[in-house]
Amino acid sequence: MRPLRDIPLIQPGDDLAGIILASLEKSGWALRNGDVLVIAQKVVSKAEDRIVDLASVTPSPRAVELAAEVDKDARLVELILSESKAVVRYRPGVLIVEHRLGFVMANAGIDRSNVNGGEHALLLPLDPDRSAAEIRRAIAAPTAIDIGVLIIDSFGRAWRNGTVGTAIGASGIPTLLDLRGRPDLYGRQLETTEVGWADELASAASLMMGQAGEGRPIILVRGVTEAGEGSAADLVRPKEKDMFR
Repeated sequence: MRPLRDIPLIQPGDDLAGIILASLEKSGWALRNGDVLVIAQKVVSKAEDRIVDLASVTPSPRAVELAAEVDKDARLVELILSESKAVVRYRPGVLIVEHRLGFVMANAGIDRSNVNGGEHALLLPLDPDRSAAEIRRAIAAPTAIDIGVLIIDSFGRAWRNGTVGTAIGASGIPTLLDLRGRPDLYGRQLETTEVGWADELASAASLMMGQAGEGRPIILVRGVTEAGEGSAADLVRPKEKDMFR
């Protein structure tokens, strides 16, 4: 894994593929077929202009009521509700929702850190799987190199403390590996094992990215042995199988 260097602060409308290729050229790194680019959600959302000025948000009565319960800005809560299918859990300081994309997450993934300063919030991309596919195509066009693209964010988990890097968009890589039927060391067939492969790759790259002001939002991964085509949607557990809801 290598962090791409000299990635500027991304602005709405920026050409992410062009910025990536310029960074690679400056570093003297040539892409190879099978490489994977892991990209922080925040730079994708910024390029897609998913920035909202809270001053432009008028909270609904429901948002005002819920904001008082969770001790959050009612304008921020209005944005969270607008990006969500349902409120899953809440208490002071915590608001867990089902995002419109199916992810169960805090605050619908809306973030105010490293976002233009002031009263701005950043929403997830409209369709991260599509965003990943578009970046992949834009890089393949001038290079004729077939890579994978993974867009990641930091998620908490129902049964563990701490956040980890998690796949929210993917193209050109497997996301969920079904190992059922494969033999273990003693020849016994695995019966239930499915691996969130894209999440494992996301968490590894997240260690290199950091979580604050490191300025390493894009990681080049080489030597990946798994091939295939999956989507981040494959990793979303259906509600009827989710024992935590």
